[in-house]
Amino acid sequence: MKLIMAIVSSDDSREVLNRLTKAGFRATVISTTGGFLREGNTTLFLGTDDQKVAQAVDILRQTCRRRTQWVSPLPTLEGPGLEMSEPIEVSVGGAVVFVMNVEQFVQV
Repeated sequence: MKLIMAIVSSDDSREVLNRLTKAGFRATVISTTGGFLREGNTTLFLGTDDQKVAQAVDILRQTCRRRTQWVSPLPTLEGPGLEMSEPIEVSVGGAVVFVMNVEQFVQV
């Protein structure tokens, strides 16, 4: 038995949940915030048999694509005045996936 913890962009969460559900997975969902941009994420918890881990990870890989986005950095306080920086291109999306062993799984 494994526990898959996947942190995905909130933009991808609905589609990944639909695909996981159609494949027979059940997930617990928590709204989270983090990363460089402090944007909304969704953290998914899935309990599954060892043999189904690859299938779940494949669904995450296919659904949670990386993309680029232009952002304006916060103003800097360096120098004589408040200076605005040029927008920068950053990579967003994708997923961070942890797969952990589960010693015991109980549904009550």
